[in-house]
Amino acid sequence: MKIAVAGSTGLIGSQLTALARKEGHDVVEIARQTGFDLLQPDHLEDALTGVGAVVDVTQSPTLDETEATSFFTTVASNLGRAATAAGVGRTVVLSIVGVDRSPDYGYYVAKLAQERAARAAAPGVVVLRATQFHEFAGQMLGWGTEDGVAHIIDVPLQPVATTEIVRLLLDLATGAVQGDTQLAGPRPERLVDQVRRLVARSGSDVRVEAVAAPSSMMNGSMLPGPEALRRGPDWETWLEMQG
Repeated sequence: MKIAVAGSTGLIGSQLTALARKEGHDVVEIARQTGFDLLQPDHLEDALTGVGAVVDVTQSPTLDETEATSFFTTVASNLGRAATAAGVGRTVVLSIVGVDRSPDYGYYVAKLAQERAARAAAPGVVVLRATQFHEFAGQMLGWGTEDGVAHIIDVPLQPVATTEIVRLLLDLATGAVQGDTQLAGPRPERLVDQVRRLVARSGSDVRVEAVAAPSSMMNGSMLPGPEALRRGPDWETWLEMQG
């Protein structure tokens, strides 16, 4: 099958591209590094000719609600119109668990707008909403640390391995799995506890301080619903596998 991956050079896109090729699929890589500006529709239709499915794993360069919304909706619309014109049968959009339950967090508002823009413009849309990646705690530690203090939002979450996300994205692209889907890891965590575990594991003297988050997230909007698939190792097991 010929599959186009939009955002093919990112964390998820690069893994998805590698897995798809390993399993014998022809992959069209769509990213700035491969000569495409998804904010412009030029050449997209030609690139999607003969493609059976488009997988959108693009990432906004900013968390600002207005700018992220503009990015996601423009990309979704451009991809969708080009895919429709090229005769693509299916579009898979990677989104986040809780985007419909966090109107108080701008980036989630932007991701929900992306889903809606894709459904309005693209053919055969299915949405995969995944929980945070296992790498998220380490990212938050890096982003939130200043002058030896890590300010970390105090939220419950249920992180999942990126390998499981990539597997499911490919199955949705090929039609092996049908319909909108939620995906989570097997066990809930608290982000502050995860970060403290990382700090202790590294022997760092960084002090971790819990800070308030948007109320929806503090009340559990990042957690999966009962219908979600639960796959892969829990966070502690994954962490030990990192060496």
